Amino acid sequence: MMGTCVVFFVLAWSVVRLWSVPAAIGMCLFAMVIPPFAAIVANRKGPEDRWWDEKDPGSGEAERKAEEAAPEPDKRAKGSCGDPQSDAWWAELDQGHRRNRRD
Repeated sequence: MMGTCVVFFVLAWSVVRLWSVPAAIGMCLFAMVIPPFAAIVANRKGPEDRWWDEKDPGSGEAERKAEEAAPEPDKRAKGSCGDPQSDAWWAELDQGHRRNRRD
């Protein structure tokens, strides 16, 4: 479908415009409708797809382990998000911000 869209644009402005500019514009307008239609068709679920009752492939064991490893909200330091790398990054930004405010 996308190839058809490109062909319509190329033909409209390389060949058809020599005979009829309104026809070339019409071809471009038609070509404009093809990409959204292609996206709708490509993303459509079939009647045999049971997407509403399938579990997310990323859920399950990994999420449970992450929840167990995360500290309780009241046990974390103030301003901590629980991720050591993120906490270090935010602390570095805060130090730079305080340093800039003194200048």
